[in-house]
Amino acid sequence: MSLSQDPPLPQSAPRAPSRFATDEPDRFPGWRNLPRRSRGLSLRTLVILRWMAIAGQTATVAIATLYFHFDLPLWGCLAVIAASVAMNLNATARLKRTDGSLPDGRMTAAHLGFDILQLSVLLALTGGLQNPFCLLLVAPVTVAAASLPGRQAAFMGLLVLVATTTLFFFSMPLPWQAGTELNLPPLYRFGIGLALFTGVIFTSAYAWRVAADAEKLELALATTQDVLQREQRLAALGGLAAAAAHELGTPLATIQVVARELLRASAKGGSAAEDAALILQQAERCRDILKRLSQQPEDGDSAFAEVGLKALLEEVIEPHRGFDLDFQVDVRTASGEPAPRVRRLPEVIHGLSTLVENAADFAGSRVRVRAIVDAGFIEIEVVDDGPGFPADILPRLGEPYVTSRPQGKARRALAAQIAASVAAATPGRKARKGAAAPEPEAIAPSQGGMGLGFFIARTLLERTGGKVFVGAGDGGKGQPRGARVAVRWPRPALEIPS
Repeated sequence: MSLSQDPPLPQSAPRAPSRFATDEPDRFPGWRNLPRRSRGLSLRTLVILRWMAIAGQTATVAIATLYFHFDLPLWGCLAVIAASVAMNLNATARLKRTDGSLPDGRMTAAHLGFDILQLSVLLALTGGLQNPFCLLLVAPVTVAAASLPGRQAAFMGLLVLVATTTLFFFSMPLPWQAGTELNLPPLYRFGIGLALFTGVIFTSAYAWRVAADAEKLELALATTQDVLQREQRLAALGGLAAAAAHELGTPLATIQVVARELLRASAKGGSAAEDAALILQQAERCRDILKRLSQQPEDGDSAFAEVGLKALLEEVIEPHRGFDLDFQVDVRTASGEPAPRVRRLPEVIHGLSTLVENAADFAGSRVRVRAIVDAGFIEIEVVDDGPGFPADILPRLGEPYVTSRPQGKARRALAAQIAASVAAATPGRKARKGAAAPEPEAIAPSQGGMGLGFFIARTLLERTGGKVFVGAGDGGKGQPRGARVAVRWPRPALEIPS
């Protein structure tokens, strides 16, 4: 068994929260959970942007001093620009030691914060809000809104608003030509500050929304590519299944013939006769499975007929009874209404059967299959009392060739059982002195799998409109945790309209 996360719990069936539960991507309870725009900018991009800013600041100071002969605090301005140069040289040295092409959100926030402070000090030395270049304070906030998570982008915006307020009250006079002094009225400076406030908020919100739309498109493209890749894998597995059904037909017929001969040659009621009968039963089941794999259902086939929800669950678990496990089937409906009739889709039958088989493999004594019917959905959950999902495979659950079954265990157990049967059927063979007969190891229904079952089951179930979730079972303290896999469909996807 494997999958992704716990579904939201219906009000009619409260449960304890699972440690595997995560927020759904389209639900964010507060601003702290706003979707991330990206992971920031790369260090190389930040270095290039700062060199451009340094070049522009240096050119502006040089032209104002040498061409217009403005009375600037030249050494103070050069010191502030030199601080930015030192910051960039340090970043360049770091760029040579690390891979600067990877984005880093915290580093981006730190560099943008430095740029805001550096520009604010430079503006304070050259007139504050009277300086027309104060408009450049909008740039770092726009970059932050487009590339950083909400909390960091909001902090950058707050930093610019604080800098704007400070520049309104504390700044040196605006440099002007010698012998003249330009003092703008406070009301005009207030208007400049208000315009900066408005510009910061508007441009940040605009950049945020544009980045959010771009992120949604990127996510949709990635999801589409993932679904397409899974469909391609499933198509390849379908061809492999058809070839396997053809190739396995002959050896399976041979097994049945030999098993029938063993059954006729064995004493009635003996252990050998029971083993031969079990082999025949399982071989017949394999033949039915191969037959279903090799045929294409036609329109109007009984496989697409309607069936009661509980009857569907009984059909799913019926092939897995008989392995010393207690299978429990339960259907819960809202307000005690009768269980709906649903479509008997082969994808649902096969997918749920795989989930039940996986639960039977790992269960200790009990497997529960429960259907929960609410006003808007139908949910079917499979819960076992086994050890639960290993933590090391949780991030890769649902991928092909991912399994936690011990490889080769079934083959070793089968060899031990065959050896024990041969020894019991050969009374003339003497055992070594002091050698105890090995106790045959019980074989679970399908140990030693390749990890394809759940991948195929999830793809088939999602193709019918269901969403698959995973979590811990109902095991209490001191008991095996167990595992729980649930599939949820909108009611119209499964229910037959009355």
